Amino acid sequence: MLKNISHKTYFIALLLASFVVLTNLSFRSPSADADNTIYTKLYSSRIQAFNETEQDLIKLILSSDINNQDGIHSIKNKIAEARLKMKAVDFWFRYLDPTAYHQVNGPIPVEWETEVFEKFEKPYRRNGAGLGLAELYLDEKGIHKDSLIALINSSIKITDVYQADSITRNLNSYHHFYLANRLYLLNLAAIYTTGFECPNAGNIIPELVSMMESSWQLYTAYDLSFPNYPVKQPYLVLYQQALNFVKKQPVDPVKFDHYHFVKDYVNPLFRLNQEMIREYKVFSNNFNDFTLDDASTSIFDKSLYKGQNEKGIFLPVDDTAALNEIKEIGKLLFYDPILSGNNKRSCASCHKSTEYFTDTAIATSLQLNNRQSLPRNTISLVNVVYNHLLMLDGKHTSLLNQGKDVVTNSIEMGSNENDIVKNVLSCDVYEKAFKHFVKLTPNSKKISVDHIISAVVLYYSRFSNYYAPFDDAMNKQMPLAENAVKGFNLFMSKAKCGTCHFVPQFNGVKPPFISTEFEVLGVPADTSFSRLSADSGRVKVNPAAEMMNAFRTGTIRNAEHTKPYMHNGVFKTLEEVINFYDAGGGAGRGLKIKNQTLSQDSLKLTNIEKEQLLVFMHSLNEDIQFDELPGKLPESKNKKLNNRKVGGEF
Repeated sequence: MLKNISHKTYFIALLLASFVVLTNLSFRSPSADADNTIYTKLYSSRIQAFNETEQDLIKLILSSDINNQDGIHSIKNKIAEARLKMKAVDFWFRYLDPTAYHQVNGPIPVEWETEVFEKFEKPYRRNGAGLGLAELYLDEKGIHKDSLIALINSSIKITDVYQADSITRNLNSYHHFYLANRLYLLNLAAIYTTGFECPNAGNIIPELVSMMESSWQLYTAYDLSFPNYPVKQPYLVLYQQALNFVKKQPVDPVKFDHYHFVKDYVNPLFRLNQEMIREYKVFSNNFNDFTLDDASTSIFDKSLYKGQNEKGIFLPVDDTAALNEIKEIGKLLFYDPILSGNNKRSCASCHKSTEYFTDTAIATSLQLNNRQSLPRNTISLVNVVYNHLLMLDGKHTSLLNQGKDVVTNSIEMGSNENDIVKNVLSCDVYEKAFKHFVKLTPNSKKISVDHIISAVVLYYSRFSNYYAPFDDAMNKQMPLAENAVKGFNLFMSKAKCGTCHFVPQFNGVKPPFISTEFEVLGVPADTSFSRLSADSGRVKVNPAAEMMNAFRTGTIRNAEHTKPYMHNGVFKTLEEVINFYDAGGGAGRGLKIKNQTLSQDSLKLTNIEKEQLLVFMHSLNEDIQFDELPGKLPESKNKKLNNRKVGGEF
């Protein structure tokens, strides 16, 4: 994490980090006595084996009849063989160049998530290719050999990237190994057991076993090549136990014990790897490590990653006492209608602290005119810092900009930046505070709306640092209810929730936690499913056909307390939400949606399984200690502003 630098310098540093990626700068040089021959030979031989298997796959496609099931079946078997070879290089491929990886095993044909660059540039189209899409293509009607071969050829060609000097020179240093291993462990917890990138459910666990065995061989080769920075014995012992555990598990992913795999093996392995990262002073220039905190000791530690700078303009401030003072003023402002154009509405009007900073009483809050409704449901501010893109359509990349947009939006709070600063500084309490605070931002010497909104953001962001019983089970080995364990296992398998709501925040930010996913679910306008919601979602921000009706995947943490659900608040209970997914979303209920990303096939969940899912979701309720409302608001020199009510009037 970057510390003791200005707000401006922070973003310059991030831009430089992006430049590092673009120029493919390598890691530090290896130690003088390192002999990495064994390790690099393993890397090269595995890429060659993968390429040869894909070449054989193309030959089989050319000689097969794709118009009958026998031909399709033989090709699928060969794809399964090629996928095992792919899993042997996944450890390196996914870390060293994740963009190229989409050509090897892209989960969808077109992606718009823009990795870390979403902070600096507009989304860009990326075409997926490779084995997963090839297998899915075989299930379509009217398939053509040329199209099928093109998907495989893209994978073969992209492996040239992984053999270029700009990539392979990273293998000369031990640094990349522990960082790639960290990503590997995060993916063991979040995606490798869910079927996120594996179309055939029957292959998920066999691929997992094969990949873990390949990684064990990789560890051995690494230790022989870098004896001064070896994988510690406790890690190797526990990894072997994890491998034995997986080998004894059923092949059916629904019967796989996801919970104990993560709790007893993956999370402790992550801790040990983090210890080695710190001990060996591992260094990174790779944007995969952009948000990850080397000091975190658990995948379920809230410090693992942050998608947002919650300090805003106060980023240079590290003094705890000063930050607490800013938070206290931020709290007053959060409940103060002085930020609105009519002095009747505050942030707390829609984000009620007693309701997990959302509004559970209404589908969508009222507009500033107190008559019409806002177009979308109020999002909880709890855990908002774990998103890179904000708002349901991903309109904003920073909490500061989001806050400024809300207070100046004509139908939300209806003020303007000049009036906000003038009105706030008309109160002696605020004026005195911000005259002190502005001294803490030497690059911004004039009190601005950025100082005011940053104080508000710093206040409510502190409620994102609490833990749930599920976290306690993972971190402290506390017991978890049996039905919650079963619910988590369903969440990661049969219910397919884990393919969109990723461990550990259970939102749309997957490892390495540098991008935000959007999904098209077919959310209806009403519970009778008479028509699709008229809200076109993400496409308003990113005008791409794939983004029509797409919305950012939110967290299910505290879901029990944050009703109603979906962007339009159409569902009032979690039972309704589960039934919606179980039925295959809007398309599964008969609505016509061309680009729905949720499968329209029923999940076939039983009533008992639905109840177990609910119990698991309840285990994600965080024990948040909400504070009391301010007793009164600061007086203003402008007497017209002194009729303000704490929390606003509506």
